[in-house]
Amino acid sequence: QVRLAESGGDSVQAGGSLRLSCVASASTYRDNCMGWFRQPPGKEREGVAAMYTGGGSIFYADTVKGRFTISQDNAKNTVYLQMSSLKPEDTATYYCAAGRFWSPCLGLAPVLFGSWGQGTQVTVSS
Repeated sequence: QVRLAESGGDSVQAGGSLRLSCVASASTYRDNCMGWFRQPPGKEREGVAAMYTGGGSIFYADTVKGRFTISQDNAKNTVYLQMSSLKPEDTATYYCAAGRFWSPCLGLAPVLFGSWGQGTQVTVSS
């Protein structure tokens, strides 16, 4: 059974930090690409960060490099997204997704991820 559940979204001031969590079922998590995406109001969904849980390869969108960090806890089948120095343009619904094996991590294309969570809202005010 595929299951992804995000948590941690909140409203924060610019410059603040948040940590998002994504708990996955074991079969969804193991040896797959786990990614974070976001969809700002009225815009398309975009990739933020991803990692291959079987090998630790990590990928970031240029817009978040140096500010966001993706990490994993294999014992909990959980992927985290630590977000720092948040900006108003980071405001979006953030989604966790899983793609088969490692290749979806390259390029962070939403179409390559077959399983999605319900999303968690992040609002950054200036």
